[in-house]
Amino acid sequence: MSQVPAATRALRVLRFLATQADPVPLERILRACDLPRSTAYHLLNTMIDEGFVVHLPDEHRYGLGVAAFEVGSGFTRQEPLARLARRPLAELVDRTGHGAHLAVLHGRDVLYVIEERAPGLPPLVTDVGVRLPAHLTASGRAILAALPASQVRALYPDRDAFVDRHGKGPASLSALRTVLSETRQRGHATEDGEVTPGLRSVAAAVLDHNRHPVAGVAVTFPHDADSDGAAIATAVAQTADRLTRRVSGGVAT
Repeated sequence: MSQVPAATRALRVLRFLATQADPVPLERILRACDLPRSTAYHLLNTMIDEGFVVHLPDEHRYGLGVAAFEVGSGFTRQEPLARLARRPLAELVDRTGHGAHLAVLHGRDVLYVIEERAPGLPPLVTDVGVRLPAHLTASGRAILAALPASQVRALYPDRDAFVDRHGKGPASLSALRTVLSETRQRGHATEDGEVTPGLRSVAAAVLDHNRHPVAGVAVTFPHDADSDGAAIATAVAQTADRLTRRVSGGVAT
């Protein structure tokens, strides 16, 4: 139990609002954050006063305010996740002999924030700042597999949400659910030629202290490379576990 319950509730509300595509009614916030109505009113009014939440009275809905954007911008400037991950990713490249990268979820895309290239190998499409459809990438699938089913459903409400690159990969929510179920059972995500023909990737999710996925770690290698896929998957999973401990406040290794 937190010793600062108001702060815990405020952060819970912010995290929930950040996952929504549009402002939401009060009832949604009450249910998602498990708040009494009176508490929610006081909390939201304080967050409105501080600029973290905006109220749309005509729609009876609440959304993120400018102050929340400023916090997110501060995260981007400081890049703490990237700083924590750079050395482990470099060591992952040394261990596997292939390029590695770190990606975060941004809507239905993944945004690549680090790419560590293997010496002597050509650059990949997953350069820093590139966005790719999450449902087609190993990094995206690792993140999506760790999200609640309701959030995945909200991200992919219909077939129009599924972008196609090379005619491969899930094109419906049911097909994506199958891929994500296999990912959870396997313990890591894979993709084979769905982003770039001839290249394969394996990935695992980095989780915060609430077991929420904050990033995906992946290694990409040629389809016909003389590499042990199982050994690469193990190395990726171990790197993701290492970063999870760092991000969640555990012992850094």
